[in-house]
Amino acid sequence: MSFSETLPAVPGIRFNEFGEAEVLVWAPLAEEASILLVDQDKNLSLQKADYGYWTLKTDKIKPDDLYQIVLGEEEPLPDPASVYQPQGVHGPSQAVDIKDFQWTDQQWKNPGLSDYIIYEVHIGTFTPEGTLQAIESKLDHLVELGVNAIEIMPVSQFAGARNWGYDGVFPYSVQDSYGGPRAMQEFVNACHGRGIAVVLDMVYNHLGPEGNVFGKFGHYFTDKYHTPWGDAVNVDDAWSDAVRQYFIENALMWFHDFHIDALRLDAVHAIKDFGPLHLLQEMKMRVNELSELTNRQHYLMVEMDLNDTRFVKPIEKGGYGMDAQWIDEFHHALRVSSGQQKSGYYSDFEPIVSLAKSYKDAYVYDGVYSDHRKRKFGVKADGLPGQQFIVFSQNHDHVGNRMLGERTSQLVSFEMQKLLAGAVLISPYLPLLFMGEEWSETNPFQYFVSHTDPELAEAVRKGRKSEFAAFHMEGDAPDPVSEETFRKSKVQWELLDKEPHRTMLNYYKTFIALRKQEPALRKTDRDGIIVEGFEDRELIILQRVSPEQHLTAVLNFSKNAQEVSLPGESNWQKLIVSSDTKWGGEKDLPETADGGVIRVQPESMSVYTNEL
Repeated sequence: MSFSETLPAVPGIRFNEFGEAEVLVWAPLAEEASILLVDQDKNLSLQKADYGYWTLKTDKIKPDDLYQIVLGEEEPLPDPASVYQPQGVHGPSQAVDIKDFQWTDQQWKNPGLSDYIIYEVHIGTFTPEGTLQAIESKLDHLVELGVNAIEIMPVSQFAGARNWGYDGVFPYSVQDSYGGPRAMQEFVNACHGRGIAVVLDMVYNHLGPEGNVFGKFGHYFTDKYHTPWGDAVNVDDAWSDAVRQYFIENALMWFHDFHIDALRLDAVHAIKDFGPLHLLQEMKMRVNELSELTNRQHYLMVEMDLNDTRFVKPIEKGGYGMDAQWIDEFHHALRVSSGQQKSGYYSDFEPIVSLAKSYKDAYVYDGVYSDHRKRKFGVKADGLPGQQFIVFSQNHDHVGNRMLGERTSQLVSFEMQKLLAGAVLISPYLPLLFMGEEWSETNPFQYFVSHTDPELAEAVRKGRKSEFAAFHMEGDAPDPVSEETFRKSKVQWELLDKEPHRTMLNYYKTFIALRKQEPALRKTDRDGIIVEGFEDRELIILQRVSPEQHLTAVLNFSKNAQEVSLPGESNWQKLIVSSDTKWGGEKDLPETADGGVIRVQPESMSVYTNEL
């Protein structure tokens, strides 16, 4: 028998078909363990099992019971696998029968990955209420916009009510201030009813500081490796079998019990696994097994700062099998092309040249020398389809990691905003939008926390200040602990009825519709792209070619109008031009390009097409 076959698979408390609670706790150093039912002041002893586990099957624990875990003579603790912390990270856990939900999404089918148009949301700032239930009232907006996948930033329980979510300490839980696990199930069900897939951002590379009880239970961390957040999660050292099971079962729970369609795994380069079977590879194998049982497709997407194709290559080709990855390099190249200062992590990127390379090769650094790193970096991404790369002009990181959290609308002109949007949507990769960008949201998205530990709160303040030293910024960052910082980060839905926000929204709607309708744009075909960068003119000419269509986009990042000859055939018809008067520009370009020559306006994207 294997390790995983000897014990109940899922840690925490789960209810079986007979209404019995099945308890599984990993505490290898404990001499005895029990469950304390808080409201009844009753202890239920756990039985010691192999591999440091403690188990119990009982009818004495009911759904909604508050409980804690007692290890020997220690103070009662919340459950590391708690699915709900209704009183916060320091309070007791609550038993929840997560299988007892009446789903109505039986006809739902996860879209093919190449069709994904992703919309990233922070639950707390997307609506005035800041809850999962409140977002349901905004689903009509997303449907009309044309996106078909909503990516929500982490929901794992964190300290207080305000946080980006990457400080979560209970990966199996849903933040109480967002509505808890039942609200999550209702939210996913509602999204599926509107034709929207749900992507959940999960953090498996570290756990937050406040309320972190994992070290009191077992060897969840190892000092064998170090990460920006301290000791690494233990997935290849002594006692790592149980830790790996903990995280793999967590991924499976979101897919099986919450009907999540895809997980976005945060900063997987910080998962230090040098064993023969990488954690991500094993996770993908188990997810594939689940899909075979349920006949539902689930995706694993990753964020990483390694241009390493092992992560996204299929398992049968020696890879870890991840379905897609974020590529920050496209974003960085796009930003410097728009005139943003080349400081910090932008310093390695050249305007126009780096962007043209990313359009063609995905990675800008694919084995070439990086001056920022002082070494060669990355490998070539040849042979990998465009659907495996996710691109964006802004996201939570690159807005919120700015000292003042300025969105693109505060950094560049209205015309340049339309060009940046088009640059993402015209690509052969999966586009991702950050909440509010489609109407040129003006409020910032700043970094905020609500730690209750004063020393920790002060450490976060100091950390934010030192973080911007590389960018040579003067002044102080907004106080991340202040509620005002959080409130200023909320999007303003009232802007949708005002100009120029209404025009920007209509521009996004039209471009997204074209992305879905036009044959050359609909396909994530990296072979059907031809790109030329003209650094001296601050211009890119990008061609997308399919058997049905030849499409040419001219991206003019300069502040000058320029004459451009479109390639090849002369029968060019206008598809969309960001500088046209209908989109708030000053001059309409002609419907046809006579002689194949057009005069593109400053800071604009002009797209013309030939039907083949």
